[in-house]
Order: sequence, then C-alpha cells, then structure tokens
Amino acid sequence: MWQPSASVDNLRQRASILQEIRRFFAERDVLEVETPLLCRHTVTDPHIQSIAANAALEGKRQTFFLQTSPEYAMKRLLAAGSGAIYQIGKAFRQDEAGHLHNPEFTILEWYRPGFDHHDLMAEMDDLLRYILKTPPAQKITYAQLFQDYFNLDPHTTPIEELIAGSAKKQGLEIKHLAKDKDTALQLMFSERIEPQLGKDRPCFVYDYPASQAALARLQPGNPPLAARFEVYLRGVELANGFHELQDAREQRQRFENNRKTRQEASQPDVTIDEQLLAALEHGMPDCAGVALGLDRLVMLASESSCIQKVISFEINRA
Repeated sequence: MWQPSASVDNLRQRASILQEIRRFFAERDVLEVETPLLCRHTVTDPHIQSIAANAALEGKRQTFFLQTSPEYAMKRLLAAGSGAIYQIGKAFRQDEAGHLHNPEFTILEWYRPGFDHHDLMAEMDDLLRYILKTPPAQKITYAQLFQDYFNLDPHTTPIEELIAGSAKKQGLEIKHLAKDKDTALQLMFSERIEPQLGKDRPCFVYDYPASQAALARLQPGNPPLAARFEVYLRGVELANGFHELQDAREQRQRFENNRKTRQEASQPDVTIDEQLLAALEHGMPDCAGVALGLDRLVMLASESSCIQKVISFEINRA
C-alpha cells in the first residue's frame, strides 16, 4: 500500500496537461489565483456534505471547513475587481468515493466577466479541443434529451407522469425512490440519459429546470429556466457551469431554502457565508463560471478506467 495508485506514465501525462491548461489561460490573459482551502463557511447545498476541521485561532478552538469548491472565495475576488480568473486546486467532499470520486480531488474553476453561459460553453469546448483533441462539441437542451429518451417535457410534466413514463419508455422503476419531482428527473437523467452522452464528442447540456439552478441566474420565460450547463464526454460528467447569479437577496433566499431542506433531511446545519453575500451586494460583475473535475479530465485523456489511476495516492493509500 506504500506504492502510488497512479502509474508514473499517468503522472507524467497529468503534469503535461496541467502545463497545457496554464498555457491555454495565459494566452487568453486569464489570471491564475489561489484561495483558502480552510474557511469558516461552506456550501449549504443539501447534496454536498463538507468535511469539518477544528483549528485553534487566537487561543480559541473553532470549526472550519475544507472547501468543496473555491467558488465563494473566487467570487469575492471578482467583486474586488480581479477580472478574469482561474484556479487549479484541491477540493474536499464527505462520503464521495468510487471510480469517479475521491474525498480529496482536484478542480479547475474559472470565471469570465462579460460572458454568459453560452460564451463559456464555447471556451470550454476550445479547452477540450486543446487538451483532448476532441471534435467540436454537441449542444442540446435538457428538455430535448427528455423528449428524445422519454417523450416527456421535464419542465411541465407532473411527477406521477414522469414516474409512469420512465417505466413505460425505459423500463426504469423509480416510484419508491422519487420523493419529489427533482429527484425523479435526476434519477431518469443519471440512469438512462447520462451514460449515452458524449460518446464520440463532448456534449453540452443546457437550460436546466429552475429548481436545479444552484448558483445560476434564471432566464425569464414560461417556464423560467436555469442559465446553467453541464459537460459530458464518454458518459462522464466533466464540468458544471453557470451564468452567475448576482442578486444577493435571491442568493440568500436560496441558501435559506437549502438549510430548510437539510433540516428536513436531518443533515447537519451550516451557516450562510455572509462574506459572499456582502461581495454580491458590493457588486460582482456580470460573469459566467465553470468548475471542471481535473482528475476526470486526466482519466479520459489517459484512457484509464477510474480516477484513482491518475491520482498519486487515492484515499485508501493516503
């Protein structure tokens, strides 16, 4: 168990990819930054569990959190006038282990003032073509995928019809697992749609339901949609991007809604990051941002079967 989980050849390829990423952003005049891994606050998202760490500060033991993403701190930099920025760094999530997950992983995250999510999709496509030499990407809406696979509109179809339709069209029984509409949609997507995406080129899925907006702004319409995208290649989710929400009041309400959901699920409560909200109130520029799983990118580049084969020491060898 003393030996690395990755081969030396894979580690060399990983190092080369890191150099290429930095070259890509240097050529576009995007500033590389570093933000804290250990912070007083963490995400309220009920689907993400943070790792807490105790630290003594000014003679008093306090609870901090290993960050699940550098997003909040990077948005504070944007509000302070940083301009376009990117970061390659570690992120941490509780209870995430598997061929695509490790509790400690490497993330590439960047923000582009003046971009919307369509502009950022184009730049993400450029990056994938630069690093992986992929063909130009496919772009498809969330609704079109559900129409293609289930012959259903995910935005307007009631949950009962979603459950019945998933069984009828795809033989997917989710009745006892789908406690709400979003859960039903996520099960349908992950079990039947996601494995088919990006088989021969990257696939960008966009225009998600408003209920799945996270930190993305909403696009007006009937129904309103989240200005959000995800990127898939060979059935693997690589990245998640937003046209970022700037409204501090709306962001606070979403955080409070998350806390309520966590409470109902008997999950640990987390406090709201007031520093992020203060930055939004000060004025974060209109921008788009995206987070990409770097370990997954290297896994695909090296044609490895799991991310453990491109990480020096995965969690069981750490």
